[in-house]
Amino acid sequence: MTITQVATIDISGIVRVAVTALELAGTGAILAGALIATAACAKRTWSSGYEAAYRPFRADLGRSILLGLEFLVAGDILKSLVINPTLADLVVLAGLILVRTFLSVSLGVEINGHWPWQETRLAREQAARGNKCPESDGKTDEPGEGQ
Repeated sequence: MTITQVATIDISGIVRVAVTALELAGTGAILAGALIATAACAKRTWSSGYEAAYRPFRADLGRSILLGLEFLVAGDILKSLVINPTLADLVVLAGLILVRTFLSVSLGVEINGHWPWQETRLAREQAARGNKCPESDGKTDEPGEGQ
Protein backbone atom coordinates (compact mmCIF):
# COMPACT_ATOMS: atom_id res chain seq x y z
CA MET A 1 0.00 0.00 0.00
CA THR A 2 1.42 3.31 -1.11
CA ILE A 3 0.51 6.51 0.64
CA THR A 4 1.00 9.58 -1.41
CA GLN A 5 1.67 12.72 0.50
CA VAL A 6 0.84 16.02 -1.06
CA ALA A 7 3.81 18.30 -0.82
CA THR A 8 3.04 21.60 0.74
CA ILE A 9 5.09 24.56 -0.28
CA ASP A 10 5.64 27.42 2.09
CA ILE A 11 5.89 30.44 -0.19
CA SER A 12 6.17 32.98 2.60
CA GLY A 13 9.97 32.98 2.29
CA ILE A 14 9.75 33.67 -1.44
CA VAL A 15 7.17 36.39 -0.85
CA ARG A 16 9.36 37.99 1.82
CA VAL A 17 12.21 38.19 -0.68
CA ALA A 18 9.83 39.64 -3.30
CA VAL A 19 8.52 42.22 -0.80
CA THR A 20 12.07 43.24 0.09
CA ALA A 21 12.95 43.51 -3.62
CA LEU A 22 9.88 45.66 -4.29
CA GLU A 23 10.64 47.92 -1.34
CA LEU A 24 14.25 48.30 -2.49
CA ALA A 25 13.08 49.00 -6.06
CA GLY A 26 10.66 51.67 -4.80
CA THR A 27 13.28 53.32 -2.64
CA GLY A 28 15.84 53.08 -5.44
CA ALA A 29 13.44 54.59 -7.97
CA ILE A 30 12.79 57.57 -5.71
CA LEU A 31 16.47 58.11 -4.89
CA ALA A 32 17.73 57.60 -8.46
CA GLY A 33 14.97 59.81 -9.82
CA ALA A 34 15.79 62.53 -7.32
CA LEU A 35 19.47 62.42 -8.26
CA ILE A 36 18.75 62.46 -12.00
CA ALA A 37 16.17 65.25 -11.63
CA THR A 38 18.62 67.29 -9.57
CA ALA A 39 21.40 66.81 -12.13
CA ALA A 40 19.05 67.77 -14.98
CA CYS A 41 17.90 70.81 -13.00
CA ALA A 42 21.48 71.92 -12.42
CA LYS A 43 22.20 71.57 -16.13
CA ARG A 44 19.04 73.50 -17.09
CA THR A 45 19.78 76.18 -14.48
CA TRP A 46 23.30 76.61 -15.83
CA SER A 47 22.12 76.97 -19.45
CA SER A 48 18.69 78.63 -19.12
CA GLY A 49 18.39 80.01 -15.61
CA TYR A 50 16.44 78.98 -12.55
CA GLU A 51 13.02 80.03 -13.85
CA ALA A 52 13.27 77.68 -16.84
CA ALA A 53 14.59 74.80 -14.72
CA TYR A 54 12.15 74.84 -11.80
CA ARG A 55 8.98 73.38 -13.39
CA PRO A 56 10.76 70.53 -15.23
CA PHE A 57 12.60 69.71 -12.00
CA ARG A 58 9.34 69.38 -10.08
CA ALA A 59 7.83 67.25 -12.86
CA ASP A 60 10.86 64.94 -13.02
CA LEU A 61 10.98 64.59 -9.25
CA GLY A 62 7.24 63.92 -9.09
CA ARG A 63 7.51 61.18 -11.72
CA SER A 64 10.23 59.41 -9.76
CA ILE A 65 8.17 59.59 -6.58
CA LEU A 66 5.13 58.18 -8.41
CA LEU A 67 7.17 55.28 -9.77
CA GLY A 68 8.61 54.56 -6.33
CA LEU A 69 5.14 54.66 -4.76
CA GLU A 70 3.91 52.06 -7.25
CA PHE A 71 6.66 49.64 -6.21
CA LEU A 72 6.03 50.32 -2.52
CA VAL A 73 2.29 49.74 -2.86
CA ALA A 74 2.94 46.44 -4.64
CA GLY A 75 5.21 45.37 -1.79
CA ASP A 76 2.61 46.36 0.81
CA ILE A 77 -0.09 44.40 -0.99
CA LEU A 78 2.04 41.27 -1.06
CA LYS A 79 3.08 41.69 2.55
CA SER A 80 -0.46 42.23 3.82
CA LEU A 81 -2.21 39.61 1.74
CA VAL A 82 0.33 36.77 1.73
CA ILE A 83 2.59 37.12 4.76
CA ASN A 84 0.26 38.61 7.41
CA PRO A 85 -3.34 38.21 6.26
CA THR A 86 -4.98 39.50 9.44
CA LEU A 87 -7.81 42.00 9.62
CA ALA A 88 -5.56 44.56 11.32
CA ASP A 89 -2.99 44.28 8.52
CA LEU A 90 -5.70 44.65 5.89
CA VAL A 91 -6.93 47.83 7.59
CA VAL A 92 -3.37 49.18 7.63
CA LEU A 93 -3.03 48.23 3.94
CA ALA A 94 -6.25 50.07 3.10
CA GLY A 95 -4.98 53.17 4.90
CA LEU A 96 -1.62 53.02 3.12
CA ILE A 97 -3.29 52.62 -0.26
CA LEU A 98 -5.62 55.56 0.42
CA VAL A 99 -2.73 57.82 1.42
CA ARG A 100 -0.57 56.73 -1.52
CA THR A 101 -3.48 57.06 -3.96
CA PHE A 102 -4.04 60.62 -2.73
CA LEU A 103 -0.34 61.34 -3.17
CA SER A 104 -0.35 59.80 -6.66
CA VAL A 105 -3.34 61.86 -7.80
CA SER A 106 -1.91 65.03 -6.26
CA LEU A 107 1.48 64.51 -7.89
CA GLY A 108 -0.19 63.66 -11.21
CA VAL A 109 -2.10 66.93 -11.12
CA GLU A 110 1.10 68.82 -10.27
CA ILE A 111 3.00 67.17 -13.13
CA ASN A 112 0.32 67.24 -15.84
CA GLY A 113 -1.63 70.32 -14.81
CA HIS A 114 -5.03 68.58 -14.99
CA TRP A 115 -7.08 65.85 -13.34
CA PRO A 116 -6.43 62.28 -14.53
CA TRP A 117 -9.98 61.88 -15.84
CA GLN A 118 -9.55 64.86 -18.18
CA GLU A 119 -7.08 62.99 -20.44
CA THR A 120 -9.65 62.08 -23.11
CA ARG A 121 -11.17 65.56 -23.33
CA LEU A 122 -7.74 67.19 -23.53
CA ALA A 123 -6.61 64.74 -26.23
CA ARG A 124 -9.74 65.58 -28.28
CA GLU A 125 -9.12 69.30 -27.87
CA GLN A 126 -5.48 68.94 -28.89
CA ALA A 127 -6.47 66.90 -31.94
CA ALA A 128 -9.04 69.55 -32.86
CA ARG A 129 -6.42 72.29 -32.56
CA GLY A 130 -4.13 70.27 -34.80
CA ASN A 131 -6.86 70.15 -37.47
CA LYS A 132 -7.38 73.93 -37.58
CA CYS A 133 -6.98 75.84 -40.81
CA PRO A 134 -3.97 78.19 -40.72
CA GLU A 135 -6.12 81.21 -41.50
CA SER A 136 -8.65 80.50 -38.74
CA ASP A 137 -9.05 82.80 -35.79
CA GLY A 138 -8.14 80.13 -33.23
CA LYS A 139 -11.57 78.49 -33.17
CA THR A 140 -12.34 74.96 -34.27
CA ASP A 141 -15.39 73.60 -36.05
CA GLU A 142 -16.37 71.60 -32.97
CA PRO A 143 -18.30 73.27 -30.17
CA GLY A 144 -16.36 73.71 -26.92
CA GLU A 145 -17.10 71.59 -23.92
CA GLY A 146 -17.67 72.91 -20.43
CA GLN A 147 -14.89 72.38 -17.90
